[in-house]
Amino acid sequence: HLKFNIQNKMLLSIDQGTSSTKTLLFDEAGQILARASEPLKTAYLADGFVEQDPEEVLSNVLISVEKCLTDFKSKGYDLSLITACGISNQRETFVLWDKTGKPLYNAVVWQCKRSVSICERLKQEGLEAEITQKTGLILDPYFSGTKLLWLYENNPEVKEAIDAGKAYFGTIDTWLLYKLTNGKSFATDHTNASRTLFFNLQTQRWDRAILENFGLSSLNLAEIKPSSAYFGETNLNGLLPQDIAITGMIGDSHAAAFGEGCFSAGTAKVTMGTGCSILMNIGEKAMPSTKGMMTTVCWSTEKRTDFALEGVIVSCGATVEWLKNEMGLFENSRETEAMASSLSDNGGVYLVPAFSGLGAPHWQMNRKASIVGLTFGTTKNHLVRAALESIAYQVKDVIVAMEADTGISLTEIVVDGGISANRFVMQFLADLLGIPVINIGIADVSALGAAYVAGLKSGLYTDFEQLKQLNNHKTTVTPSVERAYALEAYQGWQRAIDANE
Repeated sequence: HLKFNIQNKMLLSIDQGTSSTKTLLFDEAGQILARASEPLKTAYLADGFVEQDPEEVLSNVLISVEKCLTDFKSKGYDLSLITACGISNQRETFVLWDKTGKPLYNAVVWQCKRSVSICERLKQEGLEAEITQKTGLILDPYFSGTKLLWLYENNPEVKEAIDAGKAYFGTIDTWLLYKLTNGKSFATDHTNASRTLFFNLQTQRWDRAILENFGLSSLNLAEIKPSSAYFGETNLNGLLPQDIAITGMIGDSHAAAFGEGCFSAGTAKVTMGTGCSILMNIGEKAMPSTKGMMTTVCWSTEKRTDFALEGVIVSCGATVEWLKNEMGLFENSRETEAMASSLSDNGGVYLVPAFSGLGAPHWQMNRKASIVGLTFGTTKNHLVRAALESIAYQVKDVIVAMEADTGISLTEIVVDGGISANRFVMQFLADLLGIPVINIGIADVSALGAAYVAGLKSGLYTDFEQLKQLNNHKTTVTPSVERAYALEAYQGWQRAIDANE
């Protein structure tokens, strides 16, 4: 990296997540120069309500940015080197505010379940097919639209403001943009718009018919732009001596896919945390799923929009945590790799981790977890191995469904998140899928993706080929000679899934 001198143009990246805001400064080689993280409070209320204070989200971002800039300066860098800013954000969480920028209610978080009964009602009214066909999403409390409808029906102040045309609606990216530009910019990007239930994938515009059906025609909605676009200028409320351009806004899962190089159809990323999110680039045509996936915008530039299928797995790392905390099978999750590897096979033991239902592609949300194939010969290592294998089986289930949906074969898969450090899971996944499993080895991959989309628009990067050359110290796990075992074991998994459907 010696060819990059100190006159680098630096990219500021803000990753506003559910539990914290991370701020990073990258040089043009995609290397991290400074980093800060600031925890964010979330209110978990009765009846599954989840909220955050919008003003607190903003101040949380500014504290995180200030800490990062202080770190940057302490290393001898000058703030005038920062050329542009990218923002990635927790998706689906939204804010309503008035023209002056005052919130009309708390931010309603993506985890909030307040609109369960509204979703049921809309399904009974026969609206789901049309909404899915237009938006690529299902009627679920997860997405912003139904929770906004709940506020409209249950909060007189919100209803009055919306009906009078005085309510501004936005996901967190839009709220931050509005505040950081003093109300001058009111915009969002394709990825965030595509998570609201209001965005039509075919026209790539807000869908007026859906808004009318919901009684929300008078709502002020943001201008929709590509993820990599000019969104406005900010000095971050005085933290910078100069204004910089915000040239990237993108939802966090999409930012991760972009940061990990999912630039063409047949590339996918798997984030393996508590749960697991799989995003597969399906190219420039939005294809509907018949197998329980969401269709969504993967990312967009001014030249093109790429779409993706998304599959959500409910229990990934959560299964391992349960074996540790409730069953006491080991003290540290890192022990599981050696425990699983000590056996030559799973001994016929399968753990179906439906602790809070099974997600894509099964969607059996009332199902309970089960363990099958126990004998007196079963040891705790067998249970641990069954838990780790279940992570790979579930990813395979989603990939098989995505390939069937689209006719596109997966060529490679990039992994991130805590479980991606487990070499047993990575090797088993490679064997099961029969393709390379790649880890780029960067924890803050959403921030990296936001920096990349911002860098493309600001002219720091010219094209995808240049981005592919960055951060090239990745590790690749290729399928092993023991692949036959994985495929045979997968048939046992399918029988375990079918056993009590």
